[in-house]
Amino acid sequence: MKKTSKPLSILLAVMMALALLTGAIAAPILCRPFYYAHIGPLALEERTGLTQDEIKTAYGEMLDYCLGQRPDFSTGVLKWSDSGRSHFTDVRGLFLLDLTALACSLGLLAALAYLIWRGRMRPARLLGRGPAFWAGAGLGGVFLLIAALAALDFDRAFVVFHALFFPGKDNWQFDPAQDQIINILPEAFFRDCAILILAILVLGCAALIALDLTRTKSKKI
Repeated sequence: MKKTSKPLSILLAVMMALALLTGAIAAPILCRPFYYAHIGPLALEERTGLTQDEIKTAYGEMLDYCLGQRPDFSTGVLKWSDSGRSHFTDVRGLFLLDLTALACSLGLLAALAYLIWRGRMRPARLLGRGPAFWAGAGLGGVFLLIAALAALDFDRAFVVFHALFFPGKDNWQFDPAQDQIINILPEAFFRDCAILILAILVLGCAALIALDLTRTKSKKI
């Protein structure tokens, strides 16, 4: 009979939460059609005088740089400054950190699942619940609170976000004439990115909780 392990349960819960969090953040980053779908509704062509192809090229080159897929920063036909490039270099570090954390958490989860299957140890139930429940409940609770606060004042939340992740810097406050990329990245797009991330988190957390509750119910039958 396999022994139960509380540290194993905690590690699983943390890795599940990390994989879900980093995966949700990666979704709007990796899904370029999500951005393309905003070009028409946000009237970016009319507002900037650019064609749809020019907008897609500028966005694509900027994103390729932020994902480490090109060594030099560029934004198509749009002008950029050294300050703007410096900000996107910081963004590049955060994007690559998120994707690295996602890959590592998924890899560790796969390794733990294999060890549990082949080994003599299984995760202990904490307060009657498994690691999936605590991953979903913990992560979901934190981000529902953050979402509620952000909904009260998104502009303020936007500023606080940049203050936290780019401490001591103000190069994220672009001059549209110098860093024209900001003209095709309106605040409404970032708001929708936040909504997408939150939606994935809520659905993912609900799925983890439901999975644990279903397993618990099946064991009682």
